[in-house]
Amino acid sequence: MCPRKALEKAIKKAGSQTALARSCGVSQQAVQQWVATGKVPATRVMSVVSACSGAVSALDLRPDVFGERSAA
Repeated sequence: MCPRKALEKAIKKAGSQTALARSCGVSQQAVQQWVATGKVPATRVMSVVSACSGAVSALDLRPDVFGERSAA
């Protein structure tokens, strides 16, 4: 799942951008910015996962941060 779709799913599961924002301790405008950029700040990923009861994973939201590292 792409990060943008994962964020949309998290918002739907939370009920609204406002509800997700409240659960994450940020403003609705912050969530709107996440939607606009398609990227949740790495420091907020786990609060989004918790707010949507695990409907999306940290890997879904930020594969660049939480993805598997290849062995070098």
